Amino acid sequence: MGFEQRTLVVKLADIQPLKIVSEEVKRSPKYRQITASVGEIGLVEPPVVTRSRDSSGKFLLLDGHLRLEILKDRGMSEVECLVSTEDEAFTYNKRVNRIAIIQEHRMILKAVENGVSEARIAKALNVDVASIRRRRKLLDGICPEAVELLKEKHLTLHTFSELRKLGPIRQIEAAELMVAMNNYSNSYVRSLVAATARNQLAAGFTPRQHKGLSDEQLALMERESASLAREFKVAEQTYGVDHLDLVLATGYLAKLLRNGKVVGYLAKHFQELLFEFQKITEAETTAA
Repeated sequence: MGFEQRTLVVKLADIQPLKIVSEEVKRSPKYRQITASVGEIGLVEPPVVTRSRDSSGKFLLLDGHLRLEILKDRGMSEVECLVSTEDEAFTYNKRVNRIAIIQEHRMILKAVENGVSEARIAKALNVDVASIRRRRKLLDGICPEAVELLKEKHLTLHTFSELRKLGPIRQIEAAELMVAMNNYSNSYVRSLVAATARNQLAAGFTPRQHKGLSDEQLALMERESASLAREFKVAEQTYGVDHLDLVLATGYLAKLLRNGKVVGYLAKHFQELLFEFQKITEAETTAA
């Protein structure tokens, strides 16, 4: 188990942070947001500590430095903590799954359904009400298949604004390309929209004329984008088999090159071939 079975109330004086929260950090939007959340609804996520090996009754803080500093500023003397069985922060952070924007959207919808006002949610998150409303409407105009593909990805509000400019089929294609390329940046999504044929755009959306690009150049971009998407999907379908074949072939070459007779024969009659085989096996060893 990664944690002890019970939470533990610990005095703040007995918790040793692993880093100092600077004044610059305290002026950051994230710090103000956490401060507002703690003030409005209390501490949602307990800090994570581990028992100190050097001092009995003392703890090292693995996660929650901002929360701990906020509690100190509010005059608190103790806090309920999760106690980790690991004594370094890297292992803990590997286990943390940060919330994605679609999950945040669904949590806001659930809170509103349960009677929590938009104003209180905004206050707890230290944002304006308009921002909460935009998050509530995040998936308006986005087809369910694209939502399913992107539900665990870390995107921005602007990404969904761009996706709404596309028709449902093109939204799915764009989502698949984003996932395959592991690229969720706004610039990449805008490039996908710019390279989309007019008949694949959302009804009612009229694209602006891009400065410096003629109609012929835009048409070429659309054709190249469609061709690239097709080629990528074909490559993706055969990637697993091709990679397995490459691994087996490289292993076989490495086994051959461990045979002195084979190496001697190649060195005498096929030096260039031997050189290429050695490069392949060396590259595979380096990658491993």
